[in-house]
Amino acid sequence: MTKYQAVGIGNAVVDVISQCDDHFLTRMGVDKGVMQLVEQERGEFLFEQMQNRTQMPGGSVANTIAGLGALGLRTGFIGRVHDDELGNYYADAMTREGTDFVNAPVPDGELPTSRSMIFVSPDGERSMNTYLGISAELGPDDVDEDVAGQAELLFLEGYLFDKPKGKEAFLAAARACRAAGGMAGITLSDPFCVDRHRTDFRKLVTELDYVLGNEHEWCALYETEDLGAALEQAAADSGLIVCTRSGHDVVIVKENDSVTVPVRRVTPLDTTGAGDQFAAGFLYGLATGQALDVAGRMGCIAAAEVIGHYGARPEADVKAMFRAEGLI
Repeated sequence: MTKYQAVGIGNAVVDVISQCDDHFLTRMGVDKGVMQLVEQERGEFLFEQMQNRTQMPGGSVANTIAGLGALGLRTGFIGRVHDDELGNYYADAMTREGTDFVNAPVPDGELPTSRSMIFVSPDGERSMNTYLGISAELGPDDVDEDVAGQAELLFLEGYLFDKPKGKEAFLAAARACRAAGGMAGITLSDPFCVDRHRTDFRKLVTELDYVLGNEHEWCALYETEDLGAALEQAAADSGLIVCTRSGHDVVIVKENDSVTVPVRRVTPLDTTGAGDQFAAGFLYGLATGQALDVAGRMGCIAAAEVIGHYGARPEADVKAMFRAEGLI
């Protein structure tokens, strides 16, 4: 038996969440509904301005792995935090939630632990201001190939592609996982990230078993406004591709088999983590041998659950929701 059913590699970010109105966003100079990277000083200022803040371990792939752990899979997460208050909180919280936090917090003088200040407005939009800190420094030395090699599924976070050592870490982990018979895949994360590293992303996709992205990310990857053309090229490059379309049907393509999964529209309270939990539901289906349409439906149910409350991780028993829908 492999040690882990799923291992993720991604940014280890503490999410700090606060509710606010549009006037507050304007006064703070925060652009509504987008993710902005901020420097340390700006991040500390925004942190101090947050009212009634709550915190939780976050990061896109970390959220997905936590969702998979909540569904009962054996999970591990590879990330980089500093040996400071937020870093120790992050490592402890992941462990309490049932996911092995593989790397110990890093001591001595490095950058602080990463954090994202998330302002949620009354319409459910989230405005994210992220200070990347130490998590963006993850490199090959942080990746234990024995961990990657003991994973049935390896899930990589596109955001970490911004630095050469992140790319090196991904390739080493993916090759270790696949050499041991596991499946390695990635979430494209962000169209601007794809734009910055298109050539390297396209090379990596050919070395992976599955790729998740939304319509904007797929079109950015293949430099076209024709989603169908982008997905056709993607299917030729990778064994399994998934395209989410923000409230519209999900498209899944594996070799010559294409599946469309209908989405039931729900009014969001907080859209934070919708894509992350879609990935958790879908990968749960993949890990447990479900048909593609069932795995896609699982992803949609998990995404719908998380946008019904504040925060990027599930609060309800999502597995029970699958059971209620007759999926398991």
